[in-house]
Order: sequence, then structure tokens, then C-alpha cells
Amino acid sequence: MPRLLKKIGYTVYRIWFYILVALPILLFFPFLLLSTLSEKWYPQFFWMARNLWAMPILYGMGCPPKVFYEQKIEKGESYMLVANHTSMLDIMLMLYISKNPFVFVGKKELAKIPLFGFFFKRVCIMVDRGDAKSRTAVYRRAQKRLSQGLSICIFPEGGVPDDESILLDNFKDGAFRMAIAHKIPIVPMTFHDNKKRFSFSFFSGGPGRVRAKVHMFFKTESLSESDKANLRENVRTVILKELQTKQ
Repeated sequence: MPRLLKKIGYTVYRIWFYILVALPILLFFPFLLLSTLSEKWYPQFFWMARNLWAMPILYGMGCPPKVFYEQKIEKGESYMLVANHTSMLDIMLMLYISKNPFVFVGKKELAKIPLFGFFFKRVCIMVDRGDAKSRTAVYRRAQKRLSQGLSICIFPEGGVPDDESILLDNFKDGAFRMAIAHKIPIVPMTFHDNKKRFSFSFFSGGPGRVRAKVHMFFKTESLSESDKANLRENVRTVILKELQTKQ
């Protein structure tokens, strides 16, 4: 009986999450849709996504965020935002942390998620990692968004590892190549608790604080393509060490 009750609790928790994801989209659908009709209105869309969607989900799930800053994100600046990726809550927590509007770069499969996917494909940069042309197009779209004063967010593991015992998977090059090409700082972040609160395993999770740490930024102005691998591994090391010390 206790095991059955636990499974029921996990199921209710999951259903409640998807209700919280869908409800603000349904309530504010006309305003969200209107804000996607022109790229110049993206800051308005971002404000709604952050304040009317991400925050209600985090607090509604009983997962209040606690963010520690080694360096503050400056208003009006463009950055490359990167973090470890273990949970759907990562999207909401990233939106909570950065008041500066940014655009997610994510795999095209996310566009298939009902409601969420409709807006994802309209405002985010989708990539098919098995298609070289798609990867090239990402750079062109990112350049355009950066020229509009926005930031870019990439989860450099390239997805959530199937093996949940992996603390931090290897990083892919895209975020670091792009940051060097556009001479924008990299903002490494460590998300400590999202996997514990809401992992991709169905019968798991539960309310509790979600901690994040924003580390010192990595400057890229003086770097070239040949520095990409060192930059990638240095950023990964910062996040990995933080995960290892706060497990």
C-alpha cells in the first residue's frame, strides 16, 4: 500500500506539472500569439514567458528558486547562457534567472510537444543535430538575434543523458564556437536540484527548493576558433566541480 500511494503521489505531481505548463498558455494564448508575429516584439513574449509561465510553474510545483551569483548579468548585454541539463524545470529556471531576453537553441523534437511546441518553433532556434545544413542555419539565426540585442541559451550536453547516473555529460562545441565567433561572454550556470525535483523518470520527484549558481563569466573577445576546445572544457570543469561539491 505505501508503494502504491507513493506512485499515486508521483502521478498526481506529474499531472499537476503539465496542467501548470498548459494553463498559462491557454489563458494568455492571444497575447502570446500576437507577440510572436514580429521579431521586434520578442521582448514582450519573453516577459510573458518569464513572469506568467516560468515563475508560476516553479512556485506552483513547490520549487522556489534560490540563485547564487558570482557575477551579475548586466541589463542590455548579450551573453551565451549555458547550464547542465537534467530536467524540464531547467527551461523555467533559466527564464527565472535571466531578466535579459534570450532565445533558446534546442532540438527540433521539442516542437512536437502540444501547446509548448507551437510557441517553441515560432520563437526558438531549432536544430536537427543530424543535419549539417540545420546546424549551419543555427549560426545565421543566432547572428540575427544577437544583432537585435538578445542573448542565446544552449544546454551544451546536447540533451538529457539516458543514463541518469551521469552527473554531467560531455559538452558539444556549438555554444563555444558561437560565443567566440560573436565575441560574447559565456555565462556558466549550475542547476543543483532540478533532477531531484522533476527528473525524466516518471515515478520520481517532489517539491523543494531549486538552487542555481551563476559562475564568473568567460570572456571571448581575444579568443579564436583554435581556443574552442579549451574554452569548452574549462566551462564544463567549473560546472562539474560545483555539482561534485554540492551533491
